[in-house]
Amino acid sequence: MPTNPIDKTASVHQSMPFAAAIRLRNVLVSSEGVTALADWAPEHCTANGALHGGYLMSLADTIGALCAGPHLPEGAGTTTTESKTNFLRPVTAGAVTITATPVNIGRTLVVVQTDITREDGKLVTRTTQTQLVLTR
Repeated sequence: MPTNPIDKTASVHQSMPFAAAIRLRNVLVSSEGVTALADWAPEHCTANGALHGGYLMSLADTIGALCAGPHLPEGAGTTTTESKTNFLRPVTAGAVTITATPVNIGRTLVVVQTDITREDGKLVTRTTQTQLVLTR
């Protein structure tokens, strides 16, 4: 959990409607990282009742981008230029915790690692992504 996090759920849902569509909740942001929760739901699953890999990647990409945010220059944004995910185990019930931490913060690129864990604490996915810094 980041130190002194600020709950940004409402503002994230407003500025990034996709975050609301994938039902992110408890979005806590600090300069050290971002955490959020999402719940298992049948509409996010594969035929076998496990959360779909694309859904899990969407969670990681969204939280990863939010993690880059506090490290950007005024008025800058980001876009994902590369993302790699390892899928380690399924999620068939309950909530997942998404935790993103910066790995490297540069002038033009930010690298973020995002882990998704199940309620039992077991790692579900690990994503490493590169965010391109977009300045005006």
